Amino acid sequence: MTIIDCHAHVSPPTELWAYKASILSHLGAHGRGKVTVSDDEVRRAVEIKHFEGGDKSHMDFLKEVGTDMQCISPRPFQMMHSAKPSRVVQWFTEETNNIIYRQTQLYPNVFVGIAGLPQASGEPLTMAIAELERCVKQMGFKGCILNPDPYENSGQKAPPMGDHYWYPLYEKLCELDVPAHIHATGSKNPDREPYTLHFINEETTAVYGFVNSDVFKDFPTLKIIMSHGGGAAPFQLGRFEAASARKPGGELFSQAMRKLYYDTVLYSPEALELLIKTVGVDRCVFGAECPGVGAARNKATGKTYDDIRPHIEGFSFLSAAEKKTILEDNARMLFKIA
Repeated sequence: MTIIDCHAHVSPPTELWAYKASILSHLGAHGRGKVTVSDDEVRRAVEIKHFEGGDKSHMDFLKEVGTDMQCISPRPFQMMHSAKPSRVVQWFTEETNNIIYRQTQLYPNVFVGIAGLPQASGEPLTMAIAELERCVKQMGFKGCILNPDPYENSGQKAPPMGDHYWYPLYEKLCELDVPAHIHATGSKNPDREPYTLHFINEETTAVYGFVNSDVFKDFPTLKIIMSHGGGAAPFQLGRFEAASARKPGGELFSQAMRKLYYDTVLYSPEALELLIKTVGVDRCVFGAECPGVGAARNKATGKTYDDIRPHIEGFSFLSAAEKKTILEDNARMLFKIA
């Protein structure tokens, strides 16, 4: 069995962050420029030991938790979708995707490219659609991450996921036959809602928006994956179910939410068990986001929190075939991984 982590983020050379700081400092007035690094520097970024105080590299973590393949996308909190002018969003996203592409070429049996989209807040999705097409058609990327809040928790609200604002992107996703992985980015209100909490809140809102819309009627082949187990949606199902039951002849929330897929980026066995039993094995895609937030050590076990494969393998309510469906088969199907 090949263990495929559908939710992982790029560990790039530091030159990418220097590039971001540069274009933000002059707001694009000095021109676009580019990230100039050698293949050795791209390799070094995933092989240097800069996690756990210099004891672990990105590759070390994969070996430790037994992950064979990762779908890598930009680091979400770095994506700056609310930055102005929007050209800096476009440039930084494209340079990030270029680095991801190079890692997929250097490690073709390990990394699968997932595109970041330059979703400039308050603007049409023209740039995002063009970049999605470039990444899929020219660089062989297998999907994208989609931010439901390009305003990055600044006070202004983005349209719900069922709004026609998103329809041109949904149409392109169906045309290219690639999935979108819903994942928020930064938070401009970190004291009340740091980005890690903002992720969960936005993903909950996104599930609700998809379920209470005509998106899957209008785009029946659309493939959407919810990050972090769909936020709070599976855990508040009774509340949403009751509201849906009041609608005569309507679809129950529990039925409609199965039109979405959910990654398993949940760092406790109890949460993982509830997700799987709520949405079904066929709707759960293994994700660990390793190394990321969960790379801290659990003092009780000595393992990292994102070492969640043993939880899934240890669930007695799952058959061997069902475990393989979650850990490998669903990702192969969604991302068309041979």
